[in-house]
Amino acid sequence: METHSKRAQFLLALGMVAGLALALSSILEPGTSSRGSLPEGVAAMVNGREISRESYENAVRILAADTNNFVGQAERRHVLERLIEEELLVQRALELGLQVKEKSIRSRLVSAMIETIVSGVDQKEFTDEEVEAFFLTNRDFFSGSGRLWVRPLRFMPRDGRNDTDALSSAREASVRLREGESIEAVAEELGASFSPTMPEGMLPPAKVREYLGPTPTRVALALNAGDVSDPVRVGSAYLVLQVVARTQPYSPALTEIEPQVRTEMRKRAGDEQLKDYLNMLRNRAEVRLPFSESS
Repeated sequence: METHSKRAQFLLALGMVAGLALALSSILEPGTSSRGSLPEGVAAMVNGREISRESYENAVRILAADTNNFVGQAERRHVLERLIEEELLVQRALELGLQVKEKSIRSRLVSAMIETIVSGVDQKEFTDEEVEAFFLTNRDFFSGSGRLWVRPLRFMPRDGRNDTDALSSAREASVRLREGESIEAVAEELGASFSPTMPEGMLPPAKVREYLGPTPTRVALALNAGDVSDPVRVGSAYLVLQVVARTQPYSPALTEIEPQVRTEMRKRAGDEQLKDYLNMLRNRAEVRLPFSESS
């Protein structure tokens, strides 16, 4: 049960930390929703139950504080999807008769529901052929001590700039950094921020992913020391990545890390199991949204 509880806490936090907020890949696929006027102070309705605008704006403020930067329409939509997802899990937990005694009943119900959904995954077995195929497909994920030092510049369409202006500035930054200009000078002149704030120095890929999200991390891993990326779209922002230094990873043989490979396979199987269940809940739910999610 402790393993499931830790997993539930991790999944509940998904999308609410800086790196994952940048990823902006909601676990829910688009479901059936209708748009129209909602009662005052209501951000959305899920099967007739209200998600208050106050709770929605509080969640947006938490995300803005966590990312230390502007939260655009894409990020706001992501926050609303997360709240809808939470409401769906709470309703399903009550429907199944799950109960808890603690005062923090909502988070406990969501945790209990997630534990129910992914139960049995930890005992899932895979054939040797499946393990080998998964390992070969994800060899980079299991690489050893390779580390990299990344400095990200973030360009946002704000202060009168539109999306095209932000992309243009990001492209100019890429060119100028490749020509040898200092990243501090480029950031100041083009109005970029060093965001998300990352430690100065070498980090393992998994830690870089926590800060940047999966797509920018994949881009960074494809670069050599001294390279600069093209602009990478993340939500409403564009990132330009400068790789200051890196060490090459060590690729272990499958026989050295087979238990870790099987554990990762079970983890991803649980992710898919949860995703499928949430999509089922969303598809059967009646969700009402305002005419504009960003209003």
